[in-house]
Amino acid sequence: MGKCIVLGVTSSVSIYRSIDVARSLMRNGLEVYTVMSEEAASLVSPELFEWATGNEVFYGRFGGEVGHIALSENCDAMLIAPATENTVSKLAHGIADSPVTLAAISFMGAGKPVMIVPTMHLQLMKAPQYAESVEKLKKMGVIFHDPLIEGDKAKFPDGWEISWHMEAMLSRGKDLNGMKILVTSGPTREYLDPVRFISNPSSGKMGVSIAIEAMFRGAEVSLVHGPILSNELRIVKNKTSVETTSELLNAVLSEMGAFSPDAIIMAAAPADFKPTYSEGKKIPSTNTLNLALEPTPKVVEEVSKRKKGGLLVAFAAETVDSEEQLMEAATAKLKKYNADAVVANNVSRKDIGFSSEFNEVFILTRTGKVVKVGKALKRIVARRILDVVRELKFGVSSKDMH
Repeated sequence: MGKCIVLGVTSSVSIYRSIDVARSLMRNGLEVYTVMSEEAASLVSPELFEWATGNEVFYGRFGGEVGHIALSENCDAMLIAPATENTVSKLAHGIADSPVTLAAISFMGAGKPVMIVPTMHLQLMKAPQYAESVEKLKKMGVIFHDPLIEGDKAKFPDGWEISWHMEAMLSRGKDLNGMKILVTSGPTREYLDPVRFISNPSSGKMGVSIAIEAMFRGAEVSLVHGPILSNELRIVKNKTSVETTSELLNAVLSEMGAFSPDAIIMAAAPADFKPTYSEGKKIPSTNTLNLALEPTPKVVEEVSKRKKGGLLVAFAAETVDSEEQLMEAATAKLKKYNADAVVANNVSRKDIGFSSEFNEVFILTRTGKVVKVGKALKRIVARRILDVVRELKFGVSSKDMH
C-alpha cells in the first residue's frame, strides 16, 4: 500500500497489545511511526516500539524537524490504540497537552483521518461525559473502532481487526456511507435425525468478510448466517443465525421487509436437498439406510421474485474445468435470477473457496462488465465485490482501486 500511519499509544492496561497492532499494520504494507504519552512510555519502553516498527518513537516533547506538524504532513492517518477515557475527553475539547493529543489535533487540522480504539472499564464508557466526547469527535470526522465488550470491561480488539479497519479506511474511506446491505453467509443443515445432517464445507468466511468490509466502509449491515465458527463473526453487530435452508429464506425475507436493504449479497451456500423425512431419534448405525431427498427452497430465486428495488448479487459456486465454463454458468445465473451481478468461483479447486482463507472470483454485472479478482485473501475479494456494488449503486468507481 505504501502509506504511513502514526500510532498513538496511551497509558491503558492494554498498552502491550499496541505492539501487535503495529506489526499487523506493517504486515499490510503500512509504515508505522509511534507517538507515546509520557505515562505510556513509563509503562512500556519506547525501544520496544522502535524495535517493532524500525522507526524512531516520539514521546515527551516534540522537537526538531520531525514534530507533530511534520508527522501530520508526511503521514496519511493516525490511529490511537489504546485510547483512554482521559485521552478521548481531552481530544474532544482540543486539549493538546500530550504528544498523542497534539499529533491527533494536527492530523484533524490537516484534514486527515484519525481512528480511535477506546479501552476502559465499561462504567467509564457508559458515562454521559464520555458519550458526549465521542459524539463530538464523530461530528468532527473521527472514526471509532469499537472495543470487545466482555463483562464489565471494554477490551482491546485483535490487531488484525484494527489493521483491517485502518486499511479499508485508507483505501476506500467511508464510500458506502448511507447504504444498507443485507448479506448471507455460511452453509445450512438439513437433518436426517437429531445428530446427522446434509451440509457442505462452506466456512462462511466470504460472507462474513463482505459484512465486515461493508461496515468498515460506512454501510449499515445485516448478516444472516448459517452454522459457522468464526472469530470474525463477533465484529458484526446486526446478525441472525439460522440452520436450515427454509430458515435462511424466512430470515432473509423478514430482513428485506424490516431492513429495506439497498443491496442484497447472497454469499451463503444453502443445502439444495433435504431428506423427505427426518427421524425424531438417532437412526441406529446398524441399519441400512435408504435416503430419499427433495429440493429445498431456492433462496436466491425467491429473493429475486420478492425484492422491491435494491441490488441483488448472487453467487455461483461451480465445479468446472475452465474459466470459460465458469463464465457460462455465471451468465446463466445472472439471467435466471435477474441479478445485478453474479460472483462466480470454482469450488473444485482446493486452494480457494470452501474452507480456505483465499478466493478467486469472476464478477459479472448486468451492464456487461466482467471483473476478475485473482487469488487473494477473502477480505480483499470482499473489497472488490463491494467496489462493484458501489459502482452499480452510484455509477462511480471506488477510489484507489486495488
